[in-house]
Amino acid sequence: YPSEFLMQKITEDNQIPVHLHVSVSLKYVAGLKGRALVEFFHSNIAEVENEELRHLMWSSVLFYKTPNVEVMACVLLSTKAIYFLLDDSFIHADEHQSDFWNKENSDCENSSFHLSCCFVLKLNDLQSVNVGLFDQYFRITGHSADHIVTCLTRDSYNTHTFIQQLMAVLSLLARTPSPEPVDKDFYSEFGSKNTGKMENYELIHSSRVKFIYPNEEEIGDLAFLVAEKMDGLTKLPSLNILLYVLAFQVNHFEGSAQNTSSLQPKTLILTSSDLFLFDEDYVSYPLPEFAKEPPKRDKYQLADGRRIRDLDRVLMGYQTYPQALTFVFDDVQNQDLMQNLTLDHFGE
Repeated sequence: YPSEFLMQKITEDNQIPVHLHVSVSLKYVAGLKGRALVEFFHSNIAEVENEELRHLMWSSVLFYKTPNVEVMACVLLSTKAIYFLLDDSFIHADEHQSDFWNKENSDCENSSFHLSCCFVLKLNDLQSVNVGLFDQYFRITGHSADHIVTCLTRDSYNTHTFIQQLMAVLSLLARTPSPEPVDKDFYSEFGSKNTGKMENYELIHSSRVKFIYPNEEEIGDLAFLVAEKMDGLTKLPSLNILLYVLAFQVNHFEGSAQNTSSLQPKTLILTSSDLFLFDEDYVSYPLPEFAKEPPKRDKYQLADGRRIRDLDRVLMGYQTYPQALTFVFDDVQNQDLMQNLTLDHFGE
């Protein structure tokens, strides 16, 4: 350990997404290659001497305690734990985090050191992994509210790769076996009332960690919610969701020195008649077992919605991934103008 293949793979994965800004300390980590990266892990991050680094991924993360603050992180998976090396700007992003992050090194702030917070989730504390719709994100759940993290990969390949690596590492854990299942009699087997609601697909790993995948009903619930937001503009017999993707909405600020832009995380949903942007809560749903009350906001909140028939043109940038798309809609005040004109002309 480590093998040449592993070092090459980790070096290739150690790239910050170009559209996201990070602190100087994380840029330093992203500049490490091969053996230097492994040595950095063992000397600065690893908690146990004999643990091995198995996978590295850059991703935006959300914490259950602070569902509104998305922060960039370098996610490191070892044979003992999952480490989230966080952007140091996260500490100052929300004043309510003082109880969550115990910042002891405040005297170092003005020195030449660049500090990063490292959040550690031990594999022995891991209880379940919820995979989001179309593998756009996944949520890791531990034993308390402090141990719930969502990784917004916005990429099905990265999600799939991390889940595979996590399953492989969990297989190495020596946990006490589950108790033998009790043989059910005839009445308990067939007498249980079926609620009619289909549960999510669950895969219980040999380490007793649950991997939970969404089922068809989640898409059905989402289609119903989208249909409600359409305010009866289009009476369609069946509404089909053609595309669900986690994206960013670009907001331009024209300043005196230079034009800057900020990226607002949005969920883009395309149907056969409309284009919607939603603000989605990725970390609070489904409710963890210890939650005593529902979250303060709904899972989906409509941010914008436009009809496809009002779409005038789509502008595409020529840069590589991530691709920038600009949707230009006809700005018509009264959407049903033609219909109203007809009624006024031929009416009484």
